[in-house]
Amino acid sequence: MKKSDFTALVIGVPGGLLFSLGLCMCLLPEWNAFRPGVVCTAVGLAILLILILVRCKKAGRKLHISWKLTGKIAFGILGALVLGTGMCMVMVWNMILPGIAVGMVGIVLLLCLIPMFVGLK
Repeated sequence: MKKSDFTALVIGVPGGLLFSLGLCMCLLPEWNAFRPGVVCTAVGLAILLILILVRCKKAGRKLHISWKLTGKIAFGILGALVLGTGMCMVMVWNMILPGIAVGMVGIVLLLCLIPMFVGLK
C-alpha cells in the first residue's frame, strides 16, 4: 500500500463514518437528534472534501473538475441513493423482496463505478 493510499484511508474512514452517522441522526426521527446530525454531517463532509485536496496534493496534480468527472460523481450518488432506498424498503417499510432487489441494483450501479474510474484494460 502506498503512503498516499494509507493517508486517504486514515482521512476517509472517519469522514465517511461521521457523514453517514450524521445522516442517520438527521433522518431517523426516533433518535431526536436532527441538529447534532446536521453538525456531524457537515463535519464529515468537510473531512471528505479535505481528503480530495490532500489526495491531489499527494499525487502532485491540480484538482481538475470536468463534465465527465461530474457525471461520474452524479452516477455514484445515484447508485448510493438506490442502495439506500433498497435498505429503507427492507428495514423501514417491511418490503423485503422488493427492497432486496432494489438494493442489489444499487450495488451493481456502485460496482459499475470501478470500470468508470479505473477503466478496463
